[in-house]
Amino acid sequence: MPLRSDPPLSTPPVPVEAEALRATDGRDRRGALGWYSELDRVERRTYWACFAGFGLDAMDSTIYALVIPALIATIGLTKPQAGALATASLAGAAVGGWGAGLLADRIGRVRVLQLTILVVAAFTLAAAFAGGFDTLLVIRFLQGLGYGGEAAVGGVLISEVVRPALRGRVAASVQSSYAVGYAVSVGLLPVISSLFPEAVGWRVFFGIGIVPAVLVLFIRRLVPESGLYQDARRAGAVPPPFWAIFAPAHLRRTLAATVMSTGIFGGAYVMITWLPTYLRTALGLSVGTSAGYLAMNILGSLVGPLGFGWLSDRLGRRPAFMIFLVLQAANVAVLLLAPIGLGATVALSFFLGAFQGALASGMLPTFSELFPTEVRASGQGFCLGGGRGFGSVVPATVGVLAAAGPLGAAMGGCALVSYAVAFAAALLLPETGGADLHDGSKA
Repeated sequence: MPLRSDPPLSTPPVPVEAEALRATDGRDRRGALGWYSELDRVERRTYWACFAGFGLDAMDSTIYALVIPALIATIGLTKPQAGALATASLAGAAVGGWGAGLLADRIGRVRVLQLTILVVAAFTLAAAFAGGFDTLLVIRFLQGLGYGGEAAVGGVLISEVVRPALRGRVAASVQSSYAVGYAVSVGLLPVISSLFPEAVGWRVFFGIGIVPAVLVLFIRRLVPESGLYQDARRAGAVPPPFWAIFAPAHLRRTLAATVMSTGIFGGAYVMITWLPTYLRTALGLSVGTSAGYLAMNILGSLVGPLGFGWLSDRLGRRPAFMIFLVLQAANVAVLLLAPIGLGATVALSFFLGAFQGALASGMLPTFSELFPTEVRASGQGFCLGGGRGFGSVVPATVGVLAAAGPLGAAMGGCALVSYAVAFAAALLLPETGGADLHDGSKA
């Protein structure tokens, strides 16, 4: 049966007392968390659908990193093959972001959100039955298609549904669910390890990945299609061809956003890929300290998006990106290039997660505000997907440089260059904070 969404729910008026808390410039003043009480019924249901979808997909996607040792021990996976599987997922996410965006501009945001969640859940479950590297390679690519698509389309949906004064905080906070999903997968690992032998446990872990499929039932019943999308279709808008985002009217925005996301994701992938090795080989981090580092990093990833959303709604999207890029660059420089101890390293891991989560979260509302409704999903999907694809080259560059010099210096150099590139691209982006997407206006 084809996926569908129910007719739009009526949107109740915003309470008078809530309106009174807004300043004359239209910006809400209730801080980083007070926005939730301002959301109406449709906004809340859409928010939780996007939050849960991204979080559950994050749980599924992080399972792989946690079971790599078991895959190496039980099915003979080599370290180069493990790296190839990680690359396959990133490649799938790059393709999936743009592909799902194109589809969402044609059949609707909610339908594609459902499809992408099902794709991630189905292929995570399929991994439980994999017998070797070749099968896992295909499965990881297909899982990446769904994950990249869900992130792009979910960002567009929440950005279109939430009013402009709250969009930065609400849309950015969806990224916090990555930390929730990651924490769930980390918490499940010791439970499954204690109940099943290693040869079976990793299959059970992947099998749990089917759980997000249940979320589709909630979305089908309670989450309406974006009113902006429906209005555009009723007005007779026809989705333009896929190359429309490269037309003169959109080219500068498309290129600037793609370069910025490349820098942000490139710096993130350096730390995700190489930091555990650096901590073990260069700093001699113990297992116990590693657990502390991971906990602090996850906590930072939960908090960072909330801070970015609050700041971007007050100062604007572009200043917020610049501030957090400078903070992240300084944090990485101290972490990798300064002579600090293990305690400081664990403490800085909180800020590493916070600043990276903040930067990733800011791209969701910002990229949605760059494009008109008829190409919004494809534009955001390409910019996010392209950034993931191009950014995946950066950690490979670290490996080349580390062969001839210290790993910390190679990591620090590549990450700092990535953040510098993102900063330069941010200078070229127009300020879009508070853009009224209902009339298609852009800064």
